Amino acid sequence: MVQDEPTGEVVPAGAAPREKKPNVFARIAMFIRQVFAELRKVVTPTRQELLKYTAVVLGFVVIMMAIVYGLDVLFVWITAYVFGVPGGA
Repeated sequence: MVQDEPTGEVVPAGAAPREKKPNVFARIAMFIRQVFAELRKVVTPTRQELLKYTAVVLGFVVIMMAIVYGLDVLFVWITAYVFGVPGGA
């Protein structure tokens, strides 16, 4: 291990020197170029695909709501059975 003079970091002996980081404005410009490059790859769904995806999501939400409702009713029934109904005559 050898101590790097300019930064004071400890680096392995014989290691290649680190590349200098670009300044803040160059990094921001590179980030924006990368964002636009990724946005060019995006494919907009057709109307039919969008309707199908929406139906799938809504169907899944309805099924999950039914499961949660069923579990809620079950736990209320179990709690009432175990602890009794308060104020019952």
